[in-house]
Amino acid sequence: MATNLALDDKLIGQAVKVGQHKTKKDAVTTALKEYIAHRKQRDIVKLFGSIDFQATTIIKKRGTDEGVSGHLHLVSGFAS
Repeated sequence: MATNLALDDKLIGQAVKVGQHKTKKDAVTTALKEYIAHRKQRDIVKLFGSIDFQATTIIKKRGTDEGVSGHLHLVSGFAS
């Protein structure tokens, strides 16, 4: 989808340089993805301490049938 935006040329130039992007579009796309991820993480952090549950910790070894032999995974709150 084509969109025209009036963006700060210095800011875009810095983003391209710092992120080692080939194009302005790549820089803006990456910036938007990182912004969204950061906001989602911030929303999750706000939930800390507000959810009441009994946490159990289980260490499980993944089998070779899943293609990742020997890796340990920490699972809290439930067994999977």
